[in-house]
Amino acid sequence: MKIATYNVNGINGRLPVLLRWLDEKQPDVVCLQELKAPGEKIPEQAIKDAGYHAIWHGQKSWNGVAILARHSQPEEIRRALPGDEEDLHSRYIEATVDGIIIGCLYLPNGNPAPGPKFDYKLKWFERLTKHAEQLLSSGKLVVLTGDYNAIPTEADVYKPERVKKDALFFPETRSAFKNLVSQGWTDAIRELYPTENIYTFWDYFRNAYDRNAGMRIDHFLLSPQLKDRLVAAGVDRDVRGWEKSSDHAPVWIELK
Repeated sequence: MKIATYNVNGINGRLPVLLRWLDEKQPDVVCLQELKAPGEKIPEQAIKDAGYHAIWHGQKSWNGVAILARHSQPEEIRRALPGDEEDLHSRYIEATVDGIIIGCLYLPNGNPAPGPKFDYKLKWFERLTKHAEQLLSSGKLVVLTGDYNAIPTEADVYKPERVKKDALFFPETRSAFKNLVSQGWTDAIRELYPTENIYTFWDYFRNAYDRNAGMRIDHFLLSPQLKDRLVAAGVDRDVRGWEKSSDHAPVWIELK
């Protein structure tokens, strides 16, 4: 089974890129973030024509997450992260696909930091960590994937000294990510590539993509029961170079 995550940065504006990538790579399950569209504006028919069933949690102009599956209809479990009924941001959706619980997330950016947006980021991280612990305790097969807006270590960014004032690299952010993983999750990319410079995001400015001045912020966390089933993982880096592409590239894993 091939599972992918992709921050599309606007599903309607990037639809040709998304459809081309789906046709070329044909992942079995896809988690999308930053749809930037309300539910009624999601291009459901185009996705269906590409061979995918989909569920989504949209929001006008901002956020938005979706889960696509080729061979079966995702069975929705929840479409919000527990812990704050007043949080109306569309940042989390969870479903069962072929016996695996898939949690698709778009963690808050947190900039400018410090400030209210960073406080929200850390509270959201706390809620995610609490929910993740419950998922682990269930003993089920679980994949938590998406745009975490977190750079785990200095090895995950082109020049660490340049992001010291970025909420994605603040000590509190890195500590929150480490605390989450330490529950017993496997960081799939680092499991297979412990030392390589692997990036998933390149800014549109300063020719970042051509210079490979990127950062790794899109992650796959696997429950213990899936660790031994991980056989491959990677980043479809070339997609970032396509015309009118997102500033993220698709990230994927393969499970036996």
